[in-house]
Amino acid sequence: MNRFAGLIAVFFGAGLLPKAPGTWGSLAALPLAWLIHGWGGAPWLAGATAVLFIIGVWASSVHGRRLGRDDPGEIVVDEVAGQWLTLLVVPADLLLYALGFVLFRFFDIVKPWPVSWADRRIKGGVGIMFDDILAGVYAALGLLLLRYLLGIEV
Repeated sequence: MNRFAGLIAVFFGAGLLPKAPGTWGSLAALPLAWLIHGWGGAPWLAGATAVLFIIGVWASSVHGRRLGRDDPGEIVVDEVAGQWLTLLVVPADLLLYALGFVLFRFFDIVKPWPVSWADRRIKGGVGIMFDDILAGVYAALGLLLLRYLLGIEV
């Protein structure tokens, strides 16, 4: 079970790539989001995000404990869930997905309140996952605003 949890936590190796594991995790999320959205639209992507959040809490908790660290950089399942949440508000579109990627990475790195609060205060698997969900909410709102300003309709 530890190996399975680790595989999910590093999102099948994306978190083990050199330099900027969070960016790799967010990039790995994009094609899967595109496929899930293609199969069942936003409802399926929302469901996949919720399931991944729950599994991610477990996997990141197990993997973090195994490594003896609170939030190891190699854990990127949280970035995948946050990136998917960001993309829930747009259709599968290359420009919108690229903008969503940039916005999510921005909010995940800058960590405006309450993302920063959650990052510091909530520990364990829930903490690892939750701050990226909050960053995803910020990014989704920003993506909706950009979509409106650019006049992109669904």
